Amino acid sequence: MTADPFASAEGPGAILSETAQQLHSPGEQRVEGLYLAWQESLRVLTADAPTLALWQEHRYRFAHRVRLALLTAPAGRAASVVGPVIYGIYTPAGLCYIGQTTEAERRLGDLPVGESHHLGNTLPPELWERVVVLRWPALLPLIPADERSAVEEIGDEICGLALEHALQVATAPLLNLRRRGHNGEWKARNLTNSRSRGAVHAARLPGLCEVGLATWQDLATAQVPDEEFMLDTRAGRIVLPSRISRAAQ
Repeated sequence: MTADPFASAEGPGAILSETAQQLHSPGEQRVEGLYLAWQESLRVLTADAPTLALWQEHRYRFAHRVRLALLTAPAGRAASVVGPVIYGIYTPAGLCYIGQTTEAERRLGDLPVGESHHLGNTLPPELWERVVVLRWPALLPLIPADERSAVEEIGDEICGLALEHALQVATAPLLNLRRRGHNGEWKARNLTNSRSRGAVHAARLPGLCEVGLATWQDLATAQVPDEEFMLDTRAGRIVLPSRISRAAQ
């Protein structure tokens, strides 16, 4: 059984800061204690140059394995992931983030490393349970001809934004529902009242949004065979970073 960090006066999690002492919710106090314990763990991992180097190497090796699983083509099996996609990150808490790109080969490569994408810092890849990648252009034969014409007219970028918006509204990923405020707090976002380019154009693509959501749900719930950490389909890819992590241990 895991010890309660507040049950003892010993250990980094037992000593609450002045801010934590002012918290009223037991949940808030628990998170504060775990946050202090997390800080202490990072101090140990960065306490000297050799340990810091080992920690840096361990994290990058794992991120690189996730990157390869997201992008590359296993011999004789799946195609490389390139071009326009919608992608989403699941943790034990559920779906946390949905994003889109017209350059999967660049954005998905950055995603677990965190060099130019905030998600790898906000939600480290060691916490990811499942990554869903939707190759939405593969869905175009399933929608009416007039919608395919609209897709050609507005282009991949706007179409990706429209589908991203529709999926965010339908699935409510936590990290998409809030944005950072200038006062150090998080602010709620009202996706349904958004006037972004994606929101405006989503109304023009009802068929694509419907098929996209159904395909997303299929990918989100698909069973990946035991001992495998990646599953490729005609319309997408599923990667299980948690299995990659266990296999590396």
